[in-house]
Amino acid sequence: MAIELMDSVLTTDAATSAAKTRPTGDILGRIGTLETRLARSNAEIDAAQAVRYRVFVEEMKAQLSPDAMRRRRDIDAWDMVCDHLLVLDTSIEGDSEEQIVGTYRLLRQDVARTSGGFYSQSEFDVDALLAQHPAKRFMELGRSCVLPQYRTKRTVELLWQGNWAYALKHGVDAMFGCGSFGGTVPEEHALALSFLHHNALARDEWAVSARPELMRTMDLMPNEAVNPRKALSAMPPLIKGYLRLGAMVGEGAVVDHAFRTTDVLIVLPISNISGRYLNYYGADAGRFAS
Repeated sequence: MAIELMDSVLTTDAATSAAKTRPTGDILGRIGTLETRLARSNAEIDAAQAVRYRVFVEEMKAQLSPDAMRRRRDIDAWDMVCDHLLVLDTSIEGDSEEQIVGTYRLLRQDVARTSGGFYSQSEFDVDALLAQHPAKRFMELGRSCVLPQYRTKRTVELLWQGNWAYALKHGVDAMFGCGSFGGTVPEEHALALSFLHHNALARDEWAVSARPELMRTMDLMPNEAVNPRKALSAMPPLIKGYLRLGAMVGEGAVVDHAFRTTDVLIVLPISNISGRYLNYYGADAGRFAS
């Protein structure tokens, strides 16, 4: 998902404002014919899982369980306890299920505590991070995807608007989740991973590591050999976008063979979010929802 387009949306305010209309009810934001809100029904969740299947399996060649492959749905146990943020194109004829063009999966700490934990805990020592902040509320972001023809700045704006509004509503202090590089050979991403290791590592009270038995080093090149411009150019858009917001990354990467990715843990305290993004989306999440 092209989060890197966040930089360009800051220069298109006039066009965006002209397209914006006032959302109603449970809609978190609307730009033109696109709107964002949480899924309202199991049928919409099923449709979001179908969108995820199209992106992760048909496009990225992930290997899911036999049942998921048969059903042509990206589905797991967390889907039953997460909230599902959607972007819909209301110009598409048909039911809402046919209008879903993007989705994000949101899991609050209070829900995870009573529902088997966070998805990221299978790869990273999230418990140690949570223990450092007993008074803070965390939220996991996952399964981010957008259909290819909708990977534009408007869709990105609305996904972040929805995340931001949801975080404020639930008093979230920090967000985290896996960010992925394509492929299962970390050395193929030596430049970008080394840049993250030397320049964006979460430290002190925000330090978090990959599970020891899964950890692959990100320290693949000396800092003096890393060209920052080239490293950022080689960065997946999602990870680059989070860095621009003020995110950090955990120590070590993990290879996810099922999804054919190399994962890093993104950690984003709300207090770190860059001021220009807070100003753009609104400190009260009102940029597209007022």
